[in-house]
Amino acid sequence: MATTTSTKSEPFSAESYFATQPPPSTLDHDIQNVRSFISRQAELGRNVVLVTSGGTTVPLELNVVRFLDNFSAGTRGATSAEYFLQAGYAVVFMHRQFSLQPFSRHYSHSTNPFLDLLEIDDKSHNIGVSSSQSSHLLEVLKTYKAVHNEGRLHTLTFVTINDYLWLLRAVSQELSVLRRRAMYYLAAAVGDFFLPRQKMSQHKIQSGKGSLIIEMDQVPKILKPMVDEWSRDGYIVSFKLETDQDLLIPKARASLERYGHQVVIGNDLNTRKFEVVFVSRDEVGDRSSIKETWLRIDPKSTEAGKEIEEDIIRELVQRHRKWIEGGQTRN
Repeated sequence: MATTTSTKSEPFSAESYFATQPPPSTLDHDIQNVRSFISRQAELGRNVVLVTSGGTTVPLELNVVRFLDNFSAGTRGATSAEYFLQAGYAVVFMHRQFSLQPFSRHYSHSTNPFLDLLEIDDKSHNIGVSSSQSSHLLEVLKTYKAVHNEGRLHTLTFVTINDYLWLLRAVSQELSVLRRRAMYYLAAAVGDFFLPRQKMSQHKIQSGKGSLIIEMDQVPKILKPMVDEWSRDGYIVSFKLETDQDLLIPKARASLERYGHQVVIGNDLNTRKFEVVFVSRDEVGDRSSIKETWLRIDPKSTEAGKEIEEDIIRELVQRHRKWIEGGQTRN
């Protein structure tokens, strides 16, 4: 039997996690570029949003052959980033390597392959865009070029949950210089468990020896230090995905009460493209009360290209503006 086991231990706190798990080798380089990007946006007076997107992996070996994956295509994150850019924000897009990205998401290999848009002129042998697709591609391309010419989009990639946690802390700390003008839109599908480096096998776990038993540790809850230490006065939005509708509101409310951030966006796995619920503290009157605001679109409208992320971002931009104007600070 191939076995990876460990003795019982206390759950990792954020502090103990970063003290014992090594940073990605590219962290310093990545953050230097983020710092330069944020500095330029600050000079121009832009609001900046960090959008996290895609799933995380948990390697089972130091020389990685096998891993567990918390899969996400990154649709919500990539789509939301486009609408933030449309609203005038600068975006730090932190995404799982090879997951969907703003603009190129419209031509993913599975839903709308880019090569299918192209035609070959039999006489000249030149390549052109199909007339039925050219107008849409032109609009996407124009927006993409404008965003990059204005320098409003910066991308970062992660693969493992360790990459994600180190990047999230470092980027949040850099963004904290913007205070209330920074938003954190945490749409990545982050795994709940990980295998600490100290417990990993050095080489490939051998097969053919029966069952494989692996005891994993819980990923530290990072929203609390993010609220209290890393990004003070930033506007923090987290997501709660459930498959049981009866659990959605209670768990979203519990998250908001536990961590003290601004919004939890709850969504059911089966209806997430058509409805979400904003769970937030009441901004008027009794600030200890929590309210729920549902956003819904007609499922049939998606056939005409309607995306619920458009409404989500519109609502968040309005709320963020009030947050900035109100000058609220956390204790």
